[in-house]
Amino acid sequence: MDPVIEIKSGEIRQNKVVVLKDVNVTIGENEFVYLIGKTGSGKSSLLKTLYGELRLSEGTGHVDEFDLNKLRKRDIPNLRRKLGIVFQDFQLLTDRSVLDNLMFVMGASGWKDKKLMRQRAKEVLQLVGVETKINVMPHALSGGEQQRVAIARALLNRPSLILADEPTGNLDPETSEEIMRLLIAIAKEERSSILMATHDMSMVEKYPGRILRVEDQTIKEINTMNSFDPMNPID
Repeated sequence: MDPVIEIKSGEIRQNKVVVLKDVNVTIGENEFVYLIGKTGSGKSSLLKTLYGELRLSEGTGHVDEFDLNKLRKRDIPNLRRKLGIVFQDFQLLTDRSVLDNLMFVMGASGWKDKKLMRQRAKEVLQLVGVETKINVMPHALSGGEQQRVAIARALLNRPSLILADEPTGNLDPETSEEIMRLLIAIAKEERSSILMATHDMSMVEKYPGRILRVEDQTIKEINTMNSFDPMNPID
């Protein structure tokens, strides 16, 4: 099987300034991988490159079947339909219900059949445990519920890869752990690979997996454990 992400000798620049260089990253199917590093070290820049917001300046790379070196502006929507993206600040549309948030994303992703769209929305909300909130407005949800909806949104198009940028950053410790269990369970259930940028080392220690660390303008693997049971975290 081809890897979901593969970058060789990559260089990433932002505003013509080199952020990351000599990047060599490979992530296979159904892997859960942490991306750690100090604020400003380049974690978000790597994620932005993977979803097409930044270009790969040097080297070679692909995400799913998309060649990052040949990615054109018109290809980016198609790339993003293959991905699920979960942000720290949820990024839900505040003027519409949970269902309408999901319907909007599906409409923008090329879905046409309203019946199938509603069915898929209900499926992903049930998967993340907030199916009873389908007609609720985002402001009436807790932070944990909003993040669950954001994860449901990321699952709509059955992505092979989920990019999670500090998904527990705005949550209390108990809720953070619930979201971690959910993400890991989804990786197994949906057979999606997950690359999760995080500062929360307590979660990394409790749910060990592969760890990529951003330091000295490059990315180094510091742990290769990736066999774990999300229902039996380490004490």
